[in-house]
Amino acid sequence: MQQYLQNKKGLVQNVFDQVYDRYDLMNDFMSLGIHRLWKKNLLNMMSPSNSQNLIDVACGTGDIAKLFLNHMNKDFQVTCVDPNKKMIEKGKEKLNKFKNLNWIISSAEKLPINDNSFDFYTISFGLRNTKNLNKALKEAHRVLKPGGRYLCLEFSKIQNSSLNFVYKNYSKLIPSIGALVVGEKEPYEYLIKSINNFLNQDELIDLMKKNGFKKCEYRNLSGGIVSIHSGWKI
Repeated sequence: MQQYLQNKKGLVQNVFDQVYDRYDLMNDFMSLGIHRLWKKNLLNMMSPSNSQNLIDVACGTGDIAKLFLNHMNKDFQVTCVDPNKKMIEKGKEKLNKFKNLNWIISSAEKLPINDNSFDFYTISFGLRNTKNLNKALKEAHRVLKPGGRYLCLEFSKIQNSSLNFVYKNYSKLIPSIGALVVGEKEPYEYLIKSINNFLNQDELIDLMKKNGFKKCEYRNLSGGIVSIHSGWKI
């Protein structure tokens, strides 16, 4: 499934080249810090145990890897993947105390990873930015071990009309906030368009099933502003 905005030549790459240096700061401003709670919900839903490993795709600056390693309190290897070199460099700088991180520059649609390699695959606010949703999901399924779990944290569709009205009006302010905090408005105009154009919760479940995942379900957070989708490789 091709995505129109994301297939415009160089658009997504340019967006993250512009914002990587203040990416975390802007996430805090946009979500009022709630993105940190959403990511903790993802980890709680994952509920990892000893000897399980993780690949985090579209990792940004490594928030999920940090949560995972702090939770496990062990020297497990985590593989962090992102297509943006500058974002990876920022992540390495931010998480330099962790020696058990493997950083890879790659798109979600073609991972340089062997089949059946990971117990968990996570992608947070990154599936929406892929050029081809089917290819990204197929790759996720391929690199998971049998019995492995796919977890996607992504902006979703609000099902309460009053909350949706408030959120839509707040969203209109985000490009202006971006201009103040990051000095760039255009990346956040893209952000709002990509959220509005993305699949709803049930559509993503259907696409996961078509790409091999079983026992698929989702959990809405903050009234459906975001949701966590889960599926298993059986």
